[in-house]
Amino acid sequence: MATILNIETSTEVCSVALSRDGDVLDHHENYDGPAHATLLSAYVDDALRYVRSRELVLDAVAVSIGPGSYTGLRIGLSQAKGLAFGMNVPLIGVNTLQLLCVAAMFSQVIDDEVLYAPMLDARRMEVYTAVYRPDLTPVLEPQPMILDQSSFADLLDENTILFMGNGSDKAKTLLTHPNARFISGIKPVALDMIALSERAFRQADFLDTAYSTPMYLKSYQAAKPRNKVLEAAVTQQEN
Repeated sequence: MATILNIETSTEVCSVALSRDGDVLDHHENYDGPAHATLLSAYVDDALRYVRSRELVLDAVAVSIGPGSYTGLRIGLSQAKGLAFGMNVPLIGVNTLQLLCVAAMFSQVIDDEVLYAPMLDARRMEVYTAVYRPDLTPVLEPQPMILDQSSFADLLDENTILFMGNGSDKAKTLLTHPNARFISGIKPVALDMIALSERAFRQADFLDTAYSTPMYLKSYQAAKPRNKVLEAAVTQQEN
């Protein structure tokens, strides 16, 4: 039986879950906003205290590797790498989009014939998305996508697609096809990682602890700082 520490920081939610053979031993969640830098270490320390108090042995560390928030993913993976290296255990990477699919499956009974389209907000009308079958084989590979009324059109003509995740809210007004269905309130959390991390452990599907990186899907683009003095001068000149 494997004891696995699961870490999820890809969105505004910060969560940690300790599992053993599918059972939840300890878990912590915070939905109040991006406070990963201050909360994550405390959650991990609590989980490790549980391991020591029950004289268990940690077998692996699992972390949600994206896509998602650049900052959140870096914080989560850095913490997971440090733990895996320091405790000499394997590192497991969980695809955040697949994690959203699993969360949707756990939330309600769903027809086995539907496809799953998780969406994570990437600002404006862009999302990180993919399309999966119920066994999580991809129909559409993970990618950034700018939403419009033609998005997923070919797939929707032939399939019922279930959309979920914080990026799906802005898709509702665009994707009005009768085969488009939406589930609200689905967020990636460590508790829902357990099935995926345990499957990866059984299959010995591990990351390279030293060289693994988050799955960003697109390069980070920092906003240019605004020169307020120059901006005021230009505005005054235009007036």
